Amino acid sequence: MTSPELPAPFDPATTELGCWLKLPSSIAAEAASLLGFDYVCIDMQHGLLSRSDLTPMLQAVHPHSPRALVRVPANDPSTIGWCLDAGATGVIVPLINSADEAEAAVRAAMYPPRGDRSTGPARAAVIYGNDYVHASNTSVQCIPMIETTGALGSLDGILSLPGVNAIYVGPSDLSVSLGLGPGNHDGETAFDDALTAVLDACNRHGVVPGIHANPSLATRRLEQGFRIVTIAEDLSGMQGAMSGALNTIRGD
Repeated sequence: MTSPELPAPFDPATTELGCWLKLPSSIAAEAASLLGFDYVCIDMQHGLLSRSDLTPMLQAVHPHSPRALVRVPANDPSTIGWCLDAGATGVIVPLINSADEAEAAVRAAMYPPRGDRSTGPARAAVIYGNDYVHASNTSVQCIPMIETTGALGSLDGILSLPGVNAIYVGPSDLSVSLGLGPGNHDGETAFDDALTAVLDACNRHGVVPGIHANPSLATRRLEQGFRIVTIAEDLSGMQGAMSGALNTIRGD
């Protein structure tokens, strides 16, 4: 039986719409991956799952979604390597504040000579075959999160690094870092200027810009120029559907 190939890195000419998973449920992961999202991201930073939950969720996602990303809890080499060994096609790394921190994340995701990742791909080799180690450095994605004023001040350094071909904006942390409070703050000059700065830097360096959004913001973000846009979450989607059903029947 021929092993499937790792998906190619994100393409700046292509729009990718994704789903975010916070709940420790392989059933929810399977259901989401069957809906046709371009990627599914399992959240180990703010999600409610542990290491023991991750592999069953990746197993549920893998046959149905071309990209199974994991947001790791921190810029930690052992965690980054472990998630990739478990079969993630890429990692989103939070709270990257400098080029040095982004370089450390990239090195953790890449095998020598580019990086320091230890060779032992476990489930990844089961899925993608014996050529996984050779193919990994050109396919596995390490995606730094841009969500602090420090990251804004280091954009050119971060985005010029070999191995960084996509970034992901965390708008709520970015807003807090800008002194605006959590959430999105469209219309606030500091927030709007920050998104513009990210998009301009991505254009300069040929890096694909991504961002966390929701259905009401997705069209705006795409029009702004973001190409990787998360539009749904399992927990908030479940709450919204249940609340809508209850309000419909009660007439609230």
